[in-house]
Amino acid sequence: MSRIGKKPIVLPPKVEVTIDRNEVTVKGPKGTLSQRFNPDITIAQEAGQLVVTRPTDQRNHRALHGLTRALLNNMVVGVSEGFKSVLEIEGVGYSAEMRGTNLVMKLGFSHDVVVEPPENMSFAVEERGRVIIVNGIDKQAVGQVAANIRAWRPPEPYKGKGVRYKGEFVRRKAGKAGKAK
Repeated sequence: MSRIGKKPIVLPPKVEVTIDRNEVTVKGPKGTLSQRFNPDITIAQEAGQLVVTRPTDQRNHRALHGLTRALLNNMVVGVSEGFKSVLEIEGVGYSAEMRGTNLVMKLGFSHDVVVEPPENMSFAVEERGRVIIVNGIDKQAVGQVAANIRAWRPPEPYKGKGVRYKGEFVRRKAGKAGKAK
């Protein structure tokens, strides 16, 4: 039995869930998320909790059981608390700033990199342009936008310059060792 799939999802006080066959809509103080799930998996709302059940112990039903519960939990957490991803900028002359709602980064190119936030997302810049925070209600979208920002200048292995996730370890290389005589 799936340990994750069996756990019920406790709904916070201001979160409303609408279940229409295999489509679930979660509405909360931060926004609304909707997703379609596999019709084999049963989703029910019981006494302020969401319960996910599977019809059989087949391999694909076991896989979908835990996946469905995890996706539903991410939706509930997203509309009640939200998600954030933190990126750090390392390197001389590299920085970020906010212009209105857009994120503008100086990453060593001849031009500034401008990133517009998608719907239900926002950016914040802290520590004198060295830390970028991506906020949103959809966990997958927050991770994807953070990955897209990092992809503009991933950390390089010689000096460690670039955009990295907070706490990411970058393996460093020695560089030119010189010719052995």
